[in-house]
Amino acid sequence: MRLSEIEKRAKNLGIRDTWRLSKKELIKTIQRKEGNFDCFGSARNFCDQLVCVWRADCIR
Repeated sequence: MRLSEIEKRAKNLGIRDTWRLSKKELIKTIQRKEGNFDCFGSARNFCDQLVCVWRADCIR
């Protein structure tokens, strides 16, 4: 997902000053705000979160 799309999603959730955060930090903030595990970028070659919207970017 492009950074501009991530920032838009964050702003829709009320997250401000998105420019201060790295892509990874921003996604983890979104995950927490949505009530999910803030696990983005922590899986190593395996992820059991099959319906996560960040999965494709996360396991790269």
